[in-house]
Amino acid sequence: MAVDTERVAALTRELLVAIGEDPDRPGLRETPRRVAEAAAELYAGVGQDPAAPLAHTIDVAHGPAPETVPTGAVLVRDIRFRSMCEHHLLPFEGRAHIAYLPGDGVVGLGSLARVLDIASSRPQVQERLGEQVADAIAHGLGARGVFVMLDAQHGCMRARGERRVDSSTVTVAARGELASQAARAEMAAYVIIGVQNAATDAGPSVQGRE
Repeated sequence: MAVDTERVAALTRELLVAIGEDPDRPGLRETPRRVAEAAAELYAGVGQDPAAPLAHTIDVAHGPAPETVPTGAVLVRDIRFRSMCEHHLLPFEGRAHIAYLPGDGVVGLGSLARVLDIASSRPQVQERLGEQVADAIAHGLGARGVFVMLDAQHGCMRARGERRVDSSTVTVAARGELASQAARAEMAAYVIIGVQNAATDAGPSVQGRE
């Protein structure tokens, strides 16, 4: 279901009136339309299947000799994401680190980012977001294991209430062979290495493949 932008615009106008503003003054005249356009983008993932980008896999076991089967994890670090906290409709944003153990095939690395985009483009809480991404990859790709770490800063913590502007929240979701304590620790170590490399300008840690 697409976002009803006309209704969002009308409700935004009512909100401006409710907080004591004049929606017809020059600075706010176009605000309802702008908010409606932003909502169409921010909530585009509502009703969408996060696993949809995983429909087409790549067979890496068969090809130029020698043929082989993937045995290690595929890890993509530092995927930027943003979402909207469902408690206050304030943004939270940060970086995701996604790893999986391939089954019969792998998927284009950009597909992992698109899974995250769909799951994050809806009213969310960070804890659920990571779990939804992990489930989508585990089931949609038939992965033997999945690890998802999210590190994000929240508008509700930065702009209101406690106003902890420097705080960030880290959550982890894991499935299958990457759910054990040892496997989680190994994946977290790879993530930390990547952060340290970036901090020392060591260059990109992952080569992209679309």
